[in-house]
Amino acid sequence: MARDYYGALGVRQDATSEEIKRAYRKLARELHPDVNPDDSAQERFREVTAAYEVLSDPQKRKIVDLGGDPLGNGGGGGGRDPFAGFGLGDIMDAFFGGGGAGAGRGPRSRVQPGSDALIRIELTLEECNTGVSRELTVDTAVLCDLCRGSGCAEGSSPQVCDTCAGRGEVQSVQRSFLGQVVTARACPVCRGVGEVIPDPCRQCGGDGRVRARRTITAKVPPGVAEGMRVRLSGQGEVGPGGGPAGDLYVEVVERPHATFERDGADLHCTIRIPMTTAALGSVQPLETLDDTVELDLEPGTQPGTELLLAGHGLPRLRSSGRVDGRGDLHVHVEVDIPGKLDARQTELLRELANLRGEEGHVIASANGRGGGLFSRLRARHR
Repeated sequence: MARDYYGALGVRQDATSEEIKRAYRKLARELHPDVNPDDSAQERFREVTAAYEVLSDPQKRKIVDLGGDPLGNGGGGGGRDPFAGFGLGDIMDAFFGGGGAGAGRGPRSRVQPGSDALIRIELTLEECNTGVSRELTVDTAVLCDLCRGSGCAEGSSPQVCDTCAGRGEVQSVQRSFLGQVVTARACPVCRGVGEVIPDPCRQCGGDGRVRARRTITAKVPPGVAEGMRVRLSGQGEVGPGGGPAGDLYVEVVERPHATFERDGADLHCTIRIPMTTAALGSVQPLETLDDTVELDLEPGTQPGTELLLAGHGLPRLRSSGRVDGRGDLHVHVEVDIPGKLDARQTELLRELANLRGEEGHVIASANGRGGGLFSRLRARHR
């Protein structure tokens, strides 16, 4: 019994060749193995492909209309996969343009832009505060000073590639029931340029660039932080053929500081004071990143007190590269309780405790000034 080729494509027996082509195109997009790897879909794809092979050929279609089977018992062209070696893109190109001679992209330029480069530098917190100019040694591709990027030895010039005749690509033709399917790829001799250099420069070997070590000056602005990058335009790798250089990015690695901990543009530090200073108050000098300030400790300063020194943090560096004000310095106070007292010190403290009525008293409070330890811990994690 003859197979139903019209039913395989889902078209009427009087369908036009254009309708048959559209039906096959739709099914091929759904069933091609590149799109649908399911075994049943691949079997169905072979069926609709065989049906299109028959119905697109006027002679074979006439045999079908007379009740015969032009493929006989071959099962789709003698068991041959009509699209073996072709991807879905090749099939669509063969149907609807984009696969013929003259459809190539042409040769590409031998002169290509260069890549960006990255170098890391370590900075102290003081250098992040003030900004710094640093001499950096970089190893990148630079323009060949012998051929000036041409890649050719003195007195010579590039020549048209004989393999691709200057097109930059070579084409191959494969035959199928659709006709000729033409595919193009970059020429393996000239690598898509369309030209070859028969006499390359002895210094760069025809690349137009060489690697060299050089020294440049990087200006890092105030306020930079860990991971920030400063861009030096045109200081990266020179491109093939002497193409324009990419950029050089200088990435900041910030060293930890012995006194200050950073939080953006704000700084934090901790000071320890004797319990007598906390009780009586005092004015203490404190060295910041820029100068020395007088820290006013009021009488009765409690452990955990935080003092704010506005404007004594780091410069606020905006994304535009401009500095907009400064952060603050947060000073956290810890009170040092003596662990060991001599007899006289013990006597004096007992006398003070008696005067204040505090000896032997324990005061439990959940909501006094500053709260207890656990309430402070809960508040911190809210």
